[in-house]
Amino acid sequence: MQSHLTAASPANPSELEKESFLHQGMRLPFILIVLCFAAWGLAGNLTDPLVSVFGSVFSMSAFQSSLVQFAYYGAYFALAIPAAWINSQLGYKGGVLIGLLLAATGGFLFYPASIVMTYAVFLVALFTLAAGLSILETSANPYVMAMGPRHNATRRLNFAQAFNPIGSNLGVLLAAIFILPHVNPATAVDRAALSQQELERMQSMELQAVMGPYITLALLYIVIAIAIAMVRVPKHKGLMADRKKEVVKLPGSRLDRLVKNRRYSFGVIAQFFNVAAQTCTWTFTLHYITENLGVNSTIAGYWLQASLLIFLLSRFIMVGLMGRFDPRMLMTLMCVFGAGLSVFAVISGGVAGAVAIVLLSACISLLFPTIYGIALGGLGQDTKYGAAGLVMAIVGGALLPPLQGWVIDMTSARVSYLVVAGCFLVIVGYGVYVLRNPTPVSTSAEDIA
Repeated sequence: MQSHLTAASPANPSELEKESFLHQGMRLPFILIVLCFAAWGLAGNLTDPLVSVFGSVFSMSAFQSSLVQFAYYGAYFALAIPAAWINSQLGYKGGVLIGLLLAATGGFLFYPASIVMTYAVFLVALFTLAAGLSILETSANPYVMAMGPRHNATRRLNFAQAFNPIGSNLGVLLAAIFILPHVNPATAVDRAALSQQELERMQSMELQAVMGPYITLALLYIVIAIAIAMVRVPKHKGLMADRKKEVVKLPGSRLDRLVKNRRYSFGVIAQFFNVAAQTCTWTFTLHYITENLGVNSTIAGYWLQASLLIFLLSRFIMVGLMGRFDPRMLMTLMCVFGAGLSVFAVISGGVAGAVAIVLLSACISLLFPTIYGIALGGLGQDTKYGAAGLVMAIVGGALLPPLQGWVIDMTSARVSYLVVAGCFLVIVGYGVYVLRNPTPVSTSAEDIA
């Protein structure tokens, strides 16, 4: 009897959700996909400290070293549409497997990069890694939503996303333990005074430390991919590719509708600056801490770890607050608070400024899913293509860090956080806009999946 219940059945909602959270036989596939959420979070925040690391190893400016984020988030932008095509042809499971294998390839490329000891080769490895993660993330989100009944698809996705910051914290911890302690504190002047042989020996040791965690990460992706490939996934509607319905094309009329929908188009802009604010905040935390507190990169890494712990805790707190307050208002207030903290960090410096930088993660924690949900509201048949646009907005994480790196080169790490303040203010503008306009009919789980 219970297997025939639907969201419209008169059964108790809480009992229904508890008994039919997943389709029959989907528990193990769901657990494995949830591991993917943690896995791409681990890679993303393992990469953040590399901006500082490569800046030291190759004696580069902050602008040059910030190309790490340009390569990483640029891959997300470049692979969004190909990922949609892969899902339409092979289904979500096929997309997940291709994403994992491509990401593993990127991780293995760190080995030849550490031998060649050329910055450009590391950027190629990072781009390949992120390209795989872009396909993985684009596939895993709707896959999770399709693994159970439509009535609790959003709850199921929120549960899976909660594991992403857990992976993020592990990534920063791994960097703090296995990478940052092996970066020689020698300055650019000190390195210039070394002989070519001594410099290459020092760089080799540092880059070997960088390589290790990424090789391990690649092996983890291979193991997860093998496990997912071996697990039998029961056939349920929504889990298989429908080539007739999922051909990737964007008719002009649909594009016109999306562009002219201000709630959506402004939402894409807000998502661009949200990802930019998040990436800039975490990428240059090490620069801010080392410059203002006079500590080494290892100690600064633990400040970044604290920042991500705040992010993790705040995500659950914000979910609770959204049960009491309008998410639009909460988003707007947290971004006002974020802009204020950024300006305070610029003015204050020292420990107080460092604490402000750490607290920015609380302001960021609710933004991605909140903007995502608000912008997709009421799109109906355009929802899938609208979702692709919001994924492509991740390119903000590629374009703004080089700008902040340039500001650091011209001024200081403190002043550079005015860039982050500007990002928050753009999202404040979006929050004010959606508060002043009626909320359209919310998008259904079916539309999204």
